[in-house]
Amino acid sequence: MSWTSYQYSLAVLMLVTGSINTISTKWADLLTSPGRNGDDSRTFDHPFLQACGMFLGEMACLATFKIIWAYKKRKEIPYDVGPQTFTPFVMMPPALCDMCGTSIMYVGLTLTYASSFQMLRGSVIIFTGLLSVAFLGRRLSFHHWVGMFLVLVGLALVGVADIVFKEEDSKDLNNIITGDLLIIMAQVITAIQMVIEEKFLSRHKIPALQAVGWEGVFGFCVLSVLLVPFFYIHVGSLSTLPEHRLEDAIDGFIQLGNNKLLIVATLGNMISIAFFNFSGISVTKEMSATTRMVLDSLRTIVIWCFSLAVGWEDFSGIAGFLQLLGFVILISGTCFYNNVVFVPLYNHYKERRSLKAVSVSDEKDPLIAGEGSIQNAYTTSDDRYPKI
Repeated sequence: MSWTSYQYSLAVLMLVTGSINTISTKWADLLTSPGRNGDDSRTFDHPFLQACGMFLGEMACLATFKIIWAYKKRKEIPYDVGPQTFTPFVMMPPALCDMCGTSIMYVGLTLTYASSFQMLRGSVIIFTGLLSVAFLGRRLSFHHWVGMFLVLVGLALVGVADIVFKEEDSKDLNNIITGDLLIIMAQVITAIQMVIEEKFLSRHKIPALQAVGWEGVFGFCVLSVLLVPFFYIHVGSLSTLPEHRLEDAIDGFIQLGNNKLLIVATLGNMISIAFFNFSGISVTKEMSATTRMVLDSLRTIVIWCFSLAVGWEDFSGIAGFLQLLGFVILISGTCFYNNVVFVPLYNHYKERRSLKAVSVSDEKDPLIAGEGSIQNAYTTSDDRYPKI
């Protein structure tokens, strides 16, 4: 069955806004602007402030849900919103996981490449699979384990390409290693978030758009409060902010005011995450979760091509080949895990062979089981012979 124009629009919207979300965040990390000390321009090193912006974008999903609900209620259009008997605080645990995971990922993104950031996020499959076995009692099929193994191999190749074969002057090696490890660490937290959502939230039948919105509300509120103690925590050389603070929101807002492009990049992050969540949920509803997974994987190609086009990365030598190979293996592992392409093709091949074998057997039956044949001797009405 072919897609409708509405479904094509949703797919394009998800792919574009998902790519813009990562690209705009990395763009902001690379822009420079004077800070509150009035010194020379510095890079926008404010991952926690950026995470607050992302949660603002997620909060917009709650407003969208309320608008859609009110509109359909007014027009008397059926709209399944579940029993709506839950307390919003049930969203607090996954919101805290989302806050920690997003903040750590944004710190890692400031230290490594945008394409590596997107590829390494694929490791969430491994941790989600293992945690679902441990805490949800799920039994993984063979294709799940094959997919997890392929993802692991792909991640290893991407890591080797980043650490061993990249040009020495492109990025500091310690920063790359730290950034890659932080991104993988964040996927462990993201996997915990997914398990919590499946184990505790599915029973409440909360609409996905509403769930994302409440996670944005709690994530924004908690992280905004944490920005105060973060201002007084000094982390030495790990931070390029004044006095090497963990986060300096005041400095961040001053940098935003001194460089209008930073405002554009930050708004791009906030708006894109809202549309990305909305389109992703709509794709799952209108098409399938598998389609959403495939589109999410295609984001990596868009981000990688954009990074190469604008000069954020270069594709050359062994590093480029290893990263490409790692990406292909990562996509293959994701497809295996989600039972896409390879497993259905294999099942279709087995079904074709089975049908062909049955057809050949039917053609031979008249010769084997004809009147007076050996098989017919055992299926006569004479009870002296056992029926087989």
